[in-house]
Amino acid sequence: MEDDFSTCLILNARMAARALTRTADQKLRPYGITAAQFNILVFLLNGSDRSITECARLLAMERSTLSRNIDLLEKKSLVATQPSPRGNGRLCRLTGAGHDLIETLRPQWRKHQQELRAQLEAPDFDTSLAALRGLARL
Repeated sequence: MEDDFSTCLILNARMAARALTRTADQKLRPYGITAAQFNILVFLLNGSDRSITECARLLAMERSTLSRNIDLLEKKSLVATQPSPRGNGRLCRLTGAGHDLIETLRPQWRKHQQELRAQLEAPDFDTSLAALRGLARL
């Protein structure tokens, strides 16, 4: 029996993730941010003064990758950091400019979400999303 590696869930999930990221990066390029940075901004929209370690854990990102992106967002005045009262970490929060950028991008984000959902038939979208969320908890 031969294995059909083209049906590998890991391969297909990674290919889909790269394609989604590439598409989002193209749409965000005129605003000077990447899809990963947009995700960080909207994450901080829902809770400020979080440590980089906590943010990395909750976003499922490598701490060093998150820290590098936080530094870039801080240079663009979209995120502000301050020293943590404990240890040598930093606390992150969204700035007014970060809020404004999210509000500018919100209609485009909604449109892009609709385009992506249209790639799946309505009954399959919820199933696909539930499956991806389940895998993300592994």
